[in-house]
Amino acid sequence: MKKQLIMTTLTMLMAVTTACSSGTGTGTSNGTTSAPATSTASGAAKAEPVELRLMWWGDQKRADRTNEALRKFEEKNPNIKIVGEFAPSSGYFDKLNTQLASGTAPDAFFLGGNVVDYANKNVLLEMDPYVGKELDLSDMDKSMIQYGTFKGKLLHVSAGANARGIVVNTELFKKAGIPVPKDGWTWEEFGKTSKEISDKLGKDVFGTYNFTVDGMDIYLKQRGKMLYDMDNAKLGFEQQDAEEWFGLWDSMTKAGGVVTPALQVSNPPSDTSKSLVVTGKVAMSLLASNQLGAHQNLIPDKLELVQLPRGPKGTGVVFESSQGLSGYAKTKHPKEVAMLMNYWINDPDAAKILGNDRGVPVTSKMRELLKKDANPVDQVIYDYTSRVSAATNKEPFAVSYNPPGNTEYTKLIETTVQEIGFGKKDVKKGVADFYTGTVKIFNNNK
Repeated sequence: MKKQLIMTTLTMLMAVTTACSSGTGTGTSNGTTSAPATSTASGAAKAEPVELRLMWWGDQKRADRTNEALRKFEEKNPNIKIVGEFAPSSGYFDKLNTQLASGTAPDAFFLGGNVVDYANKNVLLEMDPYVGKELDLSDMDKSMIQYGTFKGKLLHVSAGANARGIVVNTELFKKAGIPVPKDGWTWEEFGKTSKEISDKLGKDVFGTYNFTVDGMDIYLKQRGKMLYDMDNAKLGFEQQDAEEWFGLWDSMTKAGGVVTPALQVSNPPSDTSKSLVVTGKVAMSLLASNQLGAHQNLIPDKLELVQLPRGPKGTGVVFESSQGLSGYAKTKHPKEVAMLMNYWINDPDAAKILGNDRGVPVTSKMRELLKKDANPVDQVIYDYTSRVSAATNKEPFAVSYNPPGNTEYTKLIETTVQEIGFGKKDVKKGVADFYTGTVKIFNNNK
């Protein structure tokens, strides 16, 4: 009798246990069902182990920093292991394209200004379902979010940012007895200042480099236009807009405040080692904020950054993504990819390890964190980018992308600048040919 009672009791207990343990499978973010979580001795759920592959480009120094940051992420997320892969920039995209074609791409990878190409190939993971959950973008500049959004879908999260500005040699201004310009100045003041620097410091010193090429999109934005309107797949400016911009530089050059065309060719501002800014012969130039350190290291004179002269609608300058993270559309671990992205942009430990290697942090809290212990040059960069961020919150501008056939377009506009500069064409003829050529390039590369 006792034996029968014991068996009955055991049967009832098993039934209760089975009922309580049913339905323990958990749904993942992509709608599939995962295995039940294991339990520790204390009864707490233990997350299933996950392995993510992450790929980036760069040198060994960047790899060391990145790997250190990834090990810290693993400490904070013990169930997630990150396998890092990196390659030189020269071969990085060939490697990534091969992996995408074979379906073996990493769970997450870095992209640069070519992110639009990958967005159009439909190989990037949509991150919107994770925003506000695993991925917090509340402290991220709106222009950065916009940069990674294509056709209403967030496909890219910037990992570093730059902002273009006017680099100013304060020592040359001091020698000329001219106050260093401040944010909020106009193009008329810029032209006047350039000429005054040249006049007071002699024929071998110039007020500014000619940045017709790199500054055109900014100038257009200041007037409600843009170089390339990606949303509507068309050029964002008319011939008259270009004529005004080229005409402005032609006038300043003839007035004597701009580097001569011959010197610009032999000492291009893009080549830091040859730049007349670092030899103390040019007082101002257009510069990306992350390039300030390389220039300052080559010259004893103190360099500063000020915003570009304003147009009718503002400065036209926005935070520009230097590079960022995208997830692979076929990853089996989208939630963990979002967690990694969130760590990259919001975690103080990550910010301290990564520093400015990929540009300044894209969130204001992380910029302020790094600014506290920054060296004098980085202090200038942080201060400038914070001013740009504040300005774009008040005067937002659409993010620009390179037009189709960008390599051909760049060659065309550079040739046009030289043709006008060396007197082979006047502004009207030069711009007419430039605009016709731009339309042709665009139509051939749609």
